[in-house]
Amino acid sequence: MKFRLFFSVISVLVLNLSISAQQPKTLLWQVSGNGLSKPSFIFGTMHLLCSAEEMMSDSLLSALSRSEQVFFEIDMDNPGEMLGVFKFIRMKDNKKIGDLLSPDEYQRVKNYFSNNKTVLPLSMMERFKPYFVAAMLSEAKMPCATKTGMEELILKQAKKEGKLISGLESIEFQASVFDSIPYEEQAKELLKAIDEEAKQDSFTNRMAAIYLAQDLDQIEQLTLEEEGGVSSYLELFLYGRNAIWIPAMEAAMKKQPALFAVGAAHLPGEKGVLNLLKKAGYKVEPVSNPVR
Repeated sequence: MKFRLFFSVISVLVLNLSISAQQPKTLLWQVSGNGLSKPSFIFGTMHLLCSAEEMMSDSLLSALSRSEQVFFEIDMDNPGEMLGVFKFIRMKDNKKIGDLLSPDEYQRVKNYFSNNKTVLPLSMMERFKPYFVAAMLSEAKMPCATKTGMEELILKQAKKEGKLISGLESIEFQASVFDSIPYEEQAKELLKAIDEEAKQDSFTNRMAAIYLAQDLDQIEQLTLEEEGGVSSYLELFLYGRNAIWIPAMEAAMKKQPALFAVGAAHLPGEKGVLNLLKKAGYKVEPVSNPVR
């Protein structure tokens, strides 16, 4: 769980954000031209799935084989980065969730933990940033005993093939994203997720089904149904990070062909990674990606 957690919370939040423009039904894209001697690839991931194994398609395996290096959002093969989760997951100034809510609101949170099976008890998460707690609740409600992230499967295969593994950003940077949002607002979103449990469960299941169908247009439609919350932070969670990644991706591709495995919501849209690379002069093409 230690290295899935940051990916899980980013996935839950970002897939509630904004995606636009029609896209082919594929998660795999090839990047070429603009001086690249060999093509590189981009694959849109979902950070937690019940049936991720079926997404390790022949097309994805081929793209991985043709790449010399693999980039995730963070370096998943760096123990220091992974252990950083424990350093950055807590709120600053010794804040607790109970400090951020009224007594009645906090009692609703406690009641939820008393009546539902969760990854950790509330007593162990009192000082966690509320968005992380919400993500962990979402993970616990997934309708399967075993959950796997696409990054984990790609990492395992990349290590088996001896690929270089890197990250586009650090755990510390990802944590800073959450410190930019008032903890009180995060706590309200946690409470909303608890109060609207059935709606949240439905959204999580639909999101997973749409991802497995590789349908970015439907991800957009699902996004449009969401209101408020982190949708106010598009630049913070999505667009700003996309823009920061592009120079790093360009530098990597010019050295060696690479596979970039990042959250699927980062790919499409005017400010998405695919379009930003096109604007930078690259040819970005969909790759047929039939899954098992």
